[in-house]
Amino acid sequence: MTLSFPPFTRAVIWLLAINTAVYLALSAFGTRAVIDWVEQYLGLVPSMVVFHLAIWQIVTYSFIHFTFWHWFGNMLGIWMFGAAFESSWGMRRFLELFFVGVVGAALTTIVFSFAHILTTPNTVTIGASGGVFAILMAFGLVFGENEIMLIPFPFLIKAKYFVLILIVVTVAFAIGDRGGVAYMAHLGGLLFGYLYVKFSPARGVSGKFSLSEWWYGLNNSYYRWKRRKAAKKFEVYMRKHDRDVHFDEHGNYVPPDDDPRKGNGGSKSGWVN
Repeated sequence: MTLSFPPFTRAVIWLLAINTAVYLALSAFGTRAVIDWVEQYLGLVPSMVVFHLAIWQIVTYSFIHFTFWHWFGNMLGIWMFGAAFESSWGMRRFLELFFVGVVGAALTTIVFSFAHILTTPNTVTIGASGGVFAILMAFGLVFGENEIMLIPFPFLIKAKYFVLILIVVTVAFAIGDRGGVAYMAHLGGLLFGYLYVKFSPARGVSGKFSLSEWWYGLNNSYYRWKRRKAAKKFEVYMRKHDRDVHFDEHGNYVPPDDDPRKGNGGSKSGWVN
């Protein structure tokens, strides 16, 4: 058995770099006042999102880690499992999966906080766990037969069984513990990772509804409209000069039919094969 590590792909490097830079900055300059401000305005506080429209929090919370093991565990998950997706799916779809998990975990947390299930509207949630758990769920669905090693345990387990164990453990901890860990965000990440793999288009949501494709379609429609308008003007102009010309509904010129009395049976060529 050979032990190999995943590569550091482009999007994985960017996610690791941003999260690490924020973690180091908070570690170096994180006074009590700074931490309170970061939690209140950049962490996920459901009451702030709903009542003060702090919409940015559904993304910014995922880049904030205050403790080493919280940061290290999430970064390890992004690298170990995210690199496989980026290598297979490409950077755009991998980032789409990650942020679907992040936003989905945030929305799940907000909904359940107002129902006072495992959390409250004023509880702060931070960390990239929503995105990481979405990646883990997707890994179990897409690469379910791949075997992974649970370091430091010296044995291999199929990815689909690993994800199943992860779900059971997360649900059990969520039911049995109400403080310290954002289990609702974990469950939201798992749910939205599952929904993304099962229902997203093959090219991803951004690939199917990309801004560039929308713009080119709109641009082409505009030029087709201009061509039809110019064709109608030309028809009117030629009619004033006692000549009839015709264009189809797309603005393309329609040549007049050949006279059928020309002896070629009305065909456009004098040759018959």
